[in-house]
Amino acid sequence: GDEQIDAISYSPDGTLLAVGSHDNFVYLFDSSNLTGEYTSKGKCTGHSSFITHLDFSSDGKVLQTTSGDYEHLYWETETGEQITSSKDQRDTPMASYTCILGFPVCGIWPIGYDGTDINSLCRSHDGKLLVTADDFGLVNLFRYPCCNPNAEWSSFRGHSAHVTKVRFLKDDRAVISLGGRDQSIIQRAIDSEKCESISFKNLC
Repeated sequence: GDEQIDAISYSPDGTLLAVGSHDNFVYLFDSSNLTGEYTSKGKCTGHSSFITHLDFSSDGKVLQTTSGDYEHLYWETETGEQITSSKDQRDTPMASYTCILGFPVCGIWPIGYDGTDINSLCRSHDGKLLVTADDFGLVNLFRYPCCNPNAEWSSFRGHSAHVTKVRFLKDDRAVISLGGRDQSIIQRAIDSEKCESISFKNLC
């Protein structure tokens, strides 16, 4: 399509590329040929709004997606067909977790937040921590999984406006956050040993 792209990810083995578009579709491409062009494998059709986030399962067979109207859907990557029984995917291991919806992250929403207030989410590669970026200029650190609506967290300031994206570095030693109106990039060090013993508190 010709619409804006907000989400893109490779499968764990690198043979499949998923592209989430503002035309409400997720396009699947065969990326196994490293010396040639990617070929279209199909598209996932079912969302009613633009695609915001997507993640592959650890085995690459399942794709989870979220959209601008706060739908959270699952797909078979081999066929592009929607998996209609979402509850059966609750315990599916995900290779990454960037979707802002789902059972493992349902505790990231403080009282008073609406669906537009959290812009980005990322699980650490070791599966122990979770970081979010919100509309209030905050980067928020949780333990993963975060299923308790009363979960404790730590918040860190630095951006002067909304934070658009947040990601752990590959070794989980730092978090990178991107600002919106302030157009800044901030790197924060993560001490995993201290995170094991820290008593998380809401610092907002």
